Amino acid sequence: MSHSISPHLILVIGAGPAGMAAADQLSSAGHEVAIINRDCKFGGLAEYGIFPTKHRLRNGLRKTYREILSRPNVHYFGNVTVSEHGQLRLEELRALKPGAIIVASGAQGTKSLGLEGEKATGVFHAKDVVYHYNRLPSFSERPFHLGGHTAVIGIGDVMVDIAHWLTQFRHVPRVTAVARRGPAERKYNPKEIRAVCAQIDQPALVAEFARIGAALSAVGQQPDAILAELLGELSECKASNSPSILRFHFLASPRRVLADDRNYVRGLELEEMALTVRNGDVAAVGTGRRYEFPCDSVIFAVGDCVDESLGLPSNNGAFVTNPHHTDHQPDDALFEAYDPSAGRVLDDVFVTGWARQASVGLVGIAKRDGDWCAQVVLRRLAGKPAAPLGTAQASLEELRRLIVSRQPVVVDGRSLALLTRAEEEEAIRLGSAEFKFGTNEEMISAIYRQQA
Repeated sequence: MSHSISPHLILVIGAGPAGMAAADQLSSAGHEVAIINRDCKFGGLAEYGIFPTKHRLRNGLRKTYREILSRPNVHYFGNVTVSEHGQLRLEELRALKPGAIIVASGAQGTKSLGLEGEKATGVFHAKDVVYHYNRLPSFSERPFHLGGHTAVIGIGDVMVDIAHWLTQFRHVPRVTAVARRGPAERKYNPKEIRAVCAQIDQPALVAEFARIGAALSAVGQQPDAILAELLGELSECKASNSPSILRFHFLASPRRVLADDRNYVRGLELEEMALTVRNGDVAAVGTGRRYEFPCDSVIFAVGDCVDESLGLPSNNGAFVTNPHHTDHQPDDALFEAYDPSAGRVLDDVFVTGWARQASVGLVGIAKRDGDWCAQVVLRRLAGKPAAPLGTAQASLEELRRLIVSRQPVVVDGRSLALLTRAEEEEAIRLGSAEFKFGTNEEMISAIYRQQA
């Protein structure tokens, strides 16, 4: 974008990988970008979703995001929530008439299977656990009653991270990954399983294949070949001194959480599943046969959903986008917010990342989605008349006044730098690779101390 053309003001809700990628491209094109973030710190999934020991990855992302926030046309407003119950409402932001609003707020809710007994003590959702061990405020101090045997429902990368925490940090004696389908349909990255494969009970895994072998063969799968492939992935395990064991239980779907007379988890009622082929893909179908599976706690790693209180129509865990596709690559319609009741696109409102496709991919996928969304927005802005000179700055100042009138403690770019310094000093004091304050109050206090 030529700097002789007056820029537009772009509002980005959320500072995770998708939001920061969009902010990067749009600010590089010369537009004024205001990032409004619920958390004090930027990063979202990159800050609070990556396993704590992956310091190099997280620090690399932090460096990238700090560079984006250092640009004179990027403005950060942290500790500010956009929702029907927050400091700002979406319709108020639309009333500012920005060039575009990009909703990159992620999937802040948790999906529920709606099972009987889900409210029992010892039932958790994966996001709660991930946020807990990554020290996200309001989750960092939450207690987790786990007991001696935890069942993790799901068999993707999130399950691996949770099993890593359970076995290496909480030393839960036994962890079982319960999967609705078979081992050939496992979703985790083979490189990720190395973090926990030292804990895998290989004799029990061989016995599990013997249990389900006939079901695999019934759809043309070769149990021996799949087992050999799976065992081959366990050849580069990271060293571990943990006594915990990790097992797998395939072809089983939860139907009920079983609780004792104190409402503590005592097990799951599982339905035995069979495999079938539909349109060339292997799917799981219930057999009707149910049985009890003893455990002391349950963690559901089955996906997330958006926070509907933000003010956009949602469906199946994500905000609704335009069903009328275009010929563009990437398809503009995939990112346009849409009101199905009115049958129209919400002008200049776009969604990206997990707000568009909840729980799809991790940091790299979310970044790519933000990049694509920025391309769509830039194409849309190119078709608009240039904003009158000073319009973007005037709208930005109006936004700033509105935020300050609602939230007296706003974390800006300078405050973030002070917070970073405070956490680095605390890490040095403790002799640890990294330190995070676990509450917003602690973060704000640390910023004030650094200012003093």
